[in-house]
Amino acid sequence: MKTQPAQLPQLLKKGLAPVYLVSGDEPLLVQECCDQIRKAAREAGFHDRLTFHADHQLNWNTVADEFNAMSLFAEKRRIEIHLPTGKLGDGRPVLEHVLQQPPEDIILLLISTRLDAAETRRKWYKELQGKGVHVPVWPVDADKFEGWLQQRANRQGLHLTRGALAMLAERLEGNLLAASQELDRLALLTNGNTIDEETIEQAVQDSSRFNGFELVLELLAGRASHAGKMIGVLQQEGENPLGLLAVLNRDLNLVAELRAAAGQGENPAAFLKKRGVFQPQRARVLERAARRLSPGQLQQATRLCSQIDRAAKGFDDLSPWHYLRDMSALLAAKS
Repeated sequence: MKTQPAQLPQLLKKGLAPVYLVSGDEPLLVQECCDQIRKAAREAGFHDRLTFHADHQLNWNTVADEFNAMSLFAEKRRIEIHLPTGKLGDGRPVLEHVLQQPPEDIILLLISTRLDAAETRRKWYKELQGKGVHVPVWPVDADKFEGWLQQRANRQGLHLTRGALAMLAERLEGNLLAASQELDRLALLTNGNTIDEETIEQAVQDSSRFNGFELVLELLAGRASHAGKMIGVLQQEGENPLGLLAVLNRDLNLVAELRAAAGQGENPAAFLKKRGVFQPQRARVLERAARRLSPGQLQQATRLCSQIDRAAKGFDDLSPWHYLRDMSALLAAKS
C-alpha cells in the first residue's frame, strides 16, 4: 500500500509491516520518515541494524545470505538498503524472493531517491505493495515553501516576523535540509525572543552554511580555483556535505531540464521563474551552465553526486570532499 508522510505516524501505531519503501528527492523528509520507522521498529524489539548501499560495488548474494541466515538467530533485525539511483538492478531477484514470504524477525527498510518509473512496473514492487508500505515523498512547491517554513518554526516555538520569514525563505531557496538546520540554529541563538530581519541578517553573517549555496554557484559557474578554496574551508569547519549536496543535486537537475527546454524553444528566464528561481545571480549561473555543460558532463556529475552521498554516509573509503573536488574539476572542464 501507499501512504503519505503525514499519515505514517498513525499507520505505525497500528503495527509494523515487514517492509517499507521511502522514496523521494527531499533528504530531510525522507530522513524523518525513516527515523519514524526506525523508532517504531526499535520499540517493537528490532534493535540490531544492518545497512547496505546498492551501488555497483554491492554483492547482492551477501544481502540474500543475510536474509537466509536470520532465522538462525534469536535477535530481531532491521535491514536497510539505500537505493541511490532509484533502481534495484541486480537486486530484483533477491527482493522478489524475500518479498514472497518476508521473514518474521526482519524489518526491511528501502531508502531511495525518487523511484524510477520502470521499477514500479517490476514484480518486486508489486509484491511490496501487497506486503508492505511505500511512502513517496514529494518536494514542497516553491510557492508553498514559506508556509512550510512557518509551520516548521511554529513547531519549534520560534516567533518570526513576516519580514524575517520572507528573508529566510528567500535565502534558503526551498532547501528543506538547510531550513531545518537554520531553524535549529536560530532556536539556540534567540532563546525564545522574536526573530526579526536584523536577527536573520546577523545569523547569516555568522553562518558558514550559506557558503554551501555559494559553493554550488561556483561549481556550476566552472570557477574551480575558488570552489576548491571554499571546499577546504567548509571541510575544516565540519560542514555537513549532505546539505550542500541536496542543493547541488537540485541545481544539476535544473540545468539538465533547462537545457532540454531551451532546445525545444522555451524561454530560459520564463522556465526558471516557473521553477521558483527568482534571484538574478542564480538564474544567470544556471542559464550559462545549461549552455556550457554537455549532457555527458551532467551525467557524470549525477554519478559523482551518488558517490558523494555514499561517502558522506560512510560507505566509501574516500571523503565526500574528495569527490566534491572531482566535481569542481568536472564542471570546470570544457565540453
